[in-house]
Amino acid sequence: MKLHNISFGNIKRRKGKMLFLVLGLVIGISTVVTLLSITESMTKNIEERLNQFGANIIVVPKSENLSLNYGGIDVGGVNYKVREFDQKRLLEIKTIKNSKNLAIVAPKVLGPVQINDKTILLMGVIFEEELALKTWWQKQGGTYPEKENEVMLGSQVAMLLGFKSGDIIHISDQPFTITTILKQTGASEDNAIIASLGASQAILGKQGKISMVEISAFCQGCPITELTLQIAEKFPDGKVTAMKQVVMSKMQSIEMFKSFSLGISVIVIFIGSLLVLVTMMGSVNERTREIGIFRAIGFRRGHVMQVILLEALLLGIIGGIIGFTLGNLIAYSVIPLVMKDSVFVGINTNLGIVSILMAVALSLLASLYPAFKASNMDPSEALRAL
Repeated sequence: MKLHNISFGNIKRRKGKMLFLVLGLVIGISTVVTLLSITESMTKNIEERLNQFGANIIVVPKSENLSLNYGGIDVGGVNYKVREFDQKRLLEIKTIKNSKNLAIVAPKVLGPVQINDKTILLMGVIFEEELALKTWWQKQGGTYPEKENEVMLGSQVAMLLGFKSGDIIHISDQPFTITTILKQTGASEDNAIIASLGASQAILGKQGKISMVEISAFCQGCPITELTLQIAEKFPDGKVTAMKQVVMSKMQSIEMFKSFSLGISVIVIFIGSLLVLVTMMGSVNERTREIGIFRAIGFRRGHVMQVILLEALLLGIIGGIIGFTLGNLIAYSVIPLVMKDSVFVGINTNLGIVSILMAVALSLLASLYPAFKASNMDPSEALRAL
């Protein structure tokens, strides 16, 4: 008689107790998988949202003057006199050590223009980069500018000047077509005319110059502080600021939830291990006569331990597979409730392998003492129970 046949037979005969043992493993593993899957999905979702927040590194020329602006209110009067960088220096940003983490580099030129006796801010941008950076921009009909003689207006400028999409606006005696009006954003672009970088540089007399650079460089695990220092080395005459407060607060929240999840997982796994221990102890006590017969007909201690541990191994594999499947199903159902508009990131095969190994390890460890007790059973004492 082969040992694995004995183990299979014991599992079939004691379905109720074995089901209870598997249930303990399933509860533990499914809880761990659920919490880790939710954490992974939340991290992925927040990372994608953070990447859509726009620039988190700002490069501007250094100034010896302090800003007299608070909450969008400038108490020092309107002043559009700004210093510029040489546009060619943008290439230096791409040469930093962590350049692979740079997603978008969006240069701008700024300056005042006169429209209908009013001083308006002209902002020159590379529309391809700017639109990729400002994913929250929404236009009021029309299309975004594509040609050098096309512009779009911020909501406040359009309201002040009375322009709408399709109108012609003259900037420094040059006609430009307004392709769209930007919906209110609550930011500086509400008060600006937004044109192509080249056309704006020509109008402002700042050919080859840029006033500031906005950089999107955040991704999960990116060394944003190191990136800031590396860019600052390339622009010693500039002020490089990392806008990472929101990023860090979001990631700290995720880390706290992850720590909480791990703590709960440890408790649940401990309870599951106790269930396995109690069930296997009960199984050994019930099989005193059977184990005594095995020992009497020549089974060694190692054989008895192998029978018990093989049962634990099989039940651990079953519990791990069911627990992993159930955990993913629960995570898939719960994630939209935990975080609005979040989606399940998918089945993590590595987590599946770890789950099965964890279930097997827990089952074997919890079964070691019962197996040791069974193997040391005195055959004569066991046979008295007959």
